[in-house]
Amino acid sequence: MKTKNMTTLHLRKSIGRSSSRVALLLIPLGLACFALSPAAQALFPAPDGDYTNGNTAEGDSALSSLTTGAPSTYEPYSFSTFAGLPPGSANGTGSAARFNSPGGVAVDSAGNTYVADTANSTIRKITPAGVVTTFAGMAGSTGSANGTGSAARFNGPVAVAIDSVGNIFVADTNNHTIRKITPARVVSTFAGSAGNDGSANGTGSTARFRFPSALAVDSANNIYVADTGNSTIRKITPARVVSTFAGLAGSIGWVNGTRSAARFNFPAGVAVDRAGTGNIYVGDTSNFTIRQITPAGVVTTLAGSHGMRGGTNGTGSAARFELPIGMAVDSAGNIYVADADPCTIRKIAPGGVVSTFAGSFSNAGSQNGTGSAARFNIPVDVAVDSSNNLYVADTNNCTIRKITPAAFVTTLAGLASPGHTNGTGSAARFDFPQGVAVDTTGKIYVADSVESAIRKITPTAVVSTFAGLPGTFGYVNGTGTAARFSFPRWLTVGALNNVYVGDTFNYVVRKITPNAVVSSVVTNPANGAGEVRGVAIDSSGNIYTADYPHHTIRKITPDGTASIFAGLNDTPGSANGVGSAARFNFPLGLAVDGAGNVYVGDSGNNAIRKITPAASVTTFAGSDSPNLFGSADGTGTAARFNAPFGVAVDQSGNVFVTDTGNNTIRKITPARVVTTLGGLPLSPGTSDGTGINARFNSPRGIAVDTVGKIYVGDTGNHTIRVGTP
Repeated sequence: MKTKNMTTLHLRKSIGRSSSRVALLLIPLGLACFALSPAAQALFPAPDGDYTNGNTAEGDSALSSLTTGAPSTYEPYSFSTFAGLPPGSANGTGSAARFNSPGGVAVDSAGNTYVADTANSTIRKITPAGVVTTFAGMAGSTGSANGTGSAARFNGPVAVAIDSVGNIFVADTNNHTIRKITPARVVSTFAGSAGNDGSANGTGSTARFRFPSALAVDSANNIYVADTGNSTIRKITPARVVSTFAGLAGSIGWVNGTRSAARFNFPAGVAVDRAGTGNIYVGDTSNFTIRQITPAGVVTTLAGSHGMRGGTNGTGSAARFELPIGMAVDSAGNIYVADADPCTIRKIAPGGVVSTFAGSFSNAGSQNGTGSAARFNIPVDVAVDSSNNLYVADTNNCTIRKITPAAFVTTLAGLASPGHTNGTGSAARFDFPQGVAVDTTGKIYVADSVESAIRKITPTAVVSTFAGLPGTFGYVNGTGTAARFSFPRWLTVGALNNVYVGDTFNYVVRKITPNAVVSSVVTNPANGAGEVRGVAIDSSGNIYTADYPHHTIRKITPDGTASIFAGLNDTPGSANGVGSAARFNFPLGLAVDGAGNVYVGDSGNNAIRKITPAASVTTFAGSDSPNLFGSADGTGTAARFNAPFGVAVDQSGNVFVTDTGNNTIRKITPARVVTTLGGLPLSPGTSDGTGINARFNSPRGIAVDTVGKIYVGDTGNHTIRVGTP
C-alpha cells in the first residue's frame, strides 16, 4: 500500500508563521510531522508550502504518478560552493565529523552514542572521545537491504534505541519498518515490511507500521514504538510480536483512557521510566502534550494542555510545549523533552513540574554554554547516559550536543551548518537562503529567509550582512542592520543597483539602495503587493510580485498603483489567457526579460509561464498540469518539471530554472528547448561537480550575471552555489 506521509497534515494544523524555521526545515526526519517522501525528493521542504502537484514541499509524495518521459539532456555546467557550509557525512573526531539532519540518539552502557543520521540514511557511532564512524548504511544510498555495515541500506531512519545486550533498534521511518543491528553490525528487519505501510499487528514481517519515528526499550527488552502515522503506541516483544499498546490506528485525538480508548495526535516521542514503574512517556507532538501510559495501558496527560502551544513553565497542565518530540528519562525519574520548535530542552520533575533545562525559547543558534545561555536549532531527540548526561540530536545544526547534569552544553561532534556568520566562502553561514540576485558590479544579494536579513557577497566570496539584523523579525525602515524584515524570500536588482525585496510576511516590497538604506514601496491600495513571494522589475520601473497563496501576479507601477496583472484572486488553475482569464497555481519565482516579458515559476502547475507586457499568458515550458510532473528535457510542453521555484533570464533570453522538486538546475532557450545543467532528478545531496555529478538540496533562488555564471540559493544545504558553462 502506498501512502502519502503525514507532513502536510501536521503542518497545516500546527505550524504558523512564528514557526517558519520548522516549516522550512521539516527535516527529513520521517516523523509523521517531518517525513521524507519515499523517494527523498528533497531533503528539506519548500518554505512556501505544498508542492501542489500531489507532492508537498515537506515531503508528501505521489511518485507513482511521476511522468519522466524522455531522459535528461545535459548541457553540463560546473557547479561549486561559492559561500556557506553544507551538511555532510564525513567521519572524524569532534568538529571534523559531519552529519546531515541527525534525527535520533541513543547511548549504550559503554558511553557510545549512536545516531540516526536521517538525511544520510545511515547509523553513526560516536565514542566518548568524540570519534565518529559510520556504523551501518551508506551515506546518500537509500534502500531496505539487510547486510553487514555499509552493505545495509536505510531510508530516512529517525530513531535509535539499545537493548540490554547491545543490540541497536532503528525506526527506519520511510521504509515503515523496525530494523535491528547487532554489535557486530549485522542489520536485519525486526518488524514490518519495507515499503508496505499499515497498522496490522502480527509477528515480524506480518506487522505493519506507518512512519514509525521514536523507540524505547524497557528492562525486559520490549520495544515501544511511536507509530506516528497511525497515531498509536505499539509494543514489540523480543519474540517480534507486535501489538497496539495504546491508541487506535487512524483515529486522531487527545482522549485519555485505557489502551484503544485513548487517542493521540501524531506522537513522535517515547521513553520508558527507569525507576522500575514500567510507565511509558509519550511526546504527543501535535497535541503539544506529554502523556503517560501505565503498564496496564491507562493513558493520562502528564504535562501540557491539548491544543495550547507555548514555552510556559509550570506544573502539569499549566505548562506549555511548542513541538515536543524526542524524550529520555534519567535515573532520578526526570523526563527530558526535545521541544523542537522553540529550540529548547525541557525538564519534567517527578511531580510534573516543567522547567526549561537548556536553551532559550525561540532563540535558535549553536552556542555552547550553561542553561539558557546555550542555543539549539530544532533539537528533535535526546538520550541520557548512566551518569545522567544528556545527548541531543541538534538537527538543524547538524550536530550532536552534550549536556551535563549541571546544564552545561557542549558540542560533542559535528559542525553547525546553518547560521548568520559573516566571512569568506565556507567560513560564512546562511540559514535556508532563498532568493539571489546579482548587480551590475558582480555583487550577489541573498534573501537569508529564516534570519530575516539580506546578505551581500562580493565577487571574491566575502559575505556580509547588507540589511536587517539576523534573527530579528520586524517591520522597520532604516539603514543596514537598523532595518527589519519578516521572512524575506525573493529579491531582484533594478536600476542604479537598487535591490527590491519581497518581504513576505510584511506584505510589502522593500527597496534597498546601494548604501543599504531601506524603505518600503508604497502602493495604492496599501496591500497591493499581496503576500509577496517572487519579485521582479522591468526596465520601466514596474514591479511584479507573485502573490503565491492567492494565485495571482501583481503589478506595481512607478507611481505606486497596484493591480492584479494576471490571474484571478483565490482561483487556482492552469488556463492560458489574457489578464484575469489566465490561471496560476501557487506561482513563486519571477523574472523579466529585455522585452518586458515576465516569466513565472508556476510551481503547482509544474510549468514556466510567460506573460507579455499586454498580460497575455502562455505556457513557455512544462506540462501545465498539477498531475504531470517529471524531469524530462524537451521542447515547450513536452518537457517536464517538478515544482519549479526560481527563474532568471540572461541577456540572450535564456531562462534558468531551479527545478526544486527534482533538485536540478534547468535551462530554457528562447526557442523553448529545455535542458538540464546540473543535478540528478530526485537525488538530493551536497556534491560539487559538473552536470549530473553535482547535487543540490531543494534549490530555490537563481540569478545569472553578465558573463553567464549562474548563482543558486541551495536552500536545504544552507549554501550559495555558482555554476559556470
